[in-house]
Amino acid sequence: MIFARDLVKRFGDFTAVDGIDLEVAPGEAFGFLGPNGAGKSSTMRMIGCVSVPTSGELRILGMDPVRDGTAIRARLGVCPQLDNLDPDLTVRENLTTYARYFGLSRSESHRRADELLEFVRLSDRAKGKVEPLSGGMKRRLTIARALVNEPDLVLLDEPTTGLDPQARHLLWERLFRLKQRGTTLVLTTHYMDEAEQLCDRLVVMDGGKIIAEGSPRSLIETYSTAEVVELRFPDGLDFNADYAAKLAGVGERIDPLPDRVLVYADDGDAALAEVHRRGLTPSTVLVRRSTLEDVFLQLTGRTLVD
Repeated sequence: MIFARDLVKRFGDFTAVDGIDLEVAPGEAFGFLGPNGAGKSSTMRMIGCVSVPTSGELRILGMDPVRDGTAIRARLGVCPQLDNLDPDLTVRENLTTYARYFGLSRSESHRRADELLEFVRLSDRAKGKVEPLSGGMKRRLTIARALVNEPDLVLLDEPTTGLDPQARHLLWERLFRLKQRGTTLVLTTHYMDEAEQLCDRLVVMDGGKIIAEGSPRSLIETYSTAEVVELRFPDGLDFNADYAAKLAGVGERIDPLPDRVLVYADDGDAALAEVHRRGLTPSTVLVRRSTLEDVFLQLTGRTLVD
């Protein structure tokens, strides 16, 4: 579905995408992770045929996005980072009007609109205006609009940013059902749990480069330990001065954060027992499994959202 080799995008002297290689297979849910400015959105814009690559090779659906941009866009569904629904139209009209841009007949446009509103659980809002909808409803409507042309490839730029947990989980359910139907999904996200839930495979980008690639589980197994112990110590104590020497050798590695200390170990309970044996008494303790955020901390040394 997507093939890129040594893909580069520059804006003047600034290199946003710096020679990346990637392939996305049919029916795959593929994710881009990384902080703001990592090159995710610039890559997505090239895949969406709205930004011309500076150099390198890029094929979308087997076609050249520079030469065949119109043909490719006709087979794409795009959910932008910010909702751009038409507030003057009803919920249903936002879909039927958009469908007409793809040359669909009036009757087919209405059929697809009704089907998609049912899919995203908005049938009861079909005749209402967009403005009163909640953020989660607007996001679901934007995704429904991206599907109106029955696309072969759907691009989702941070699809759940700003939504409450309930709305995010409902949206994940809808996207998972799309994946079950065989639709190819490509998404950017800041949310690690979202990437683990939705992505078959993903890349981590930083500074315009791909610094890691694989399934969520394989990345965790490669770059982290099985478990992580989160330790919070009493206020007013400097971790570096008071605890670094005492925690040395506990687990595989230690990451001091501003509000807590992370101890990476294959056996979290054993690591915690060693902490207590050394006479340390944290105020709170959490033993959990490793996540993609731990992978990112290991690879970049900072959190995902800059």
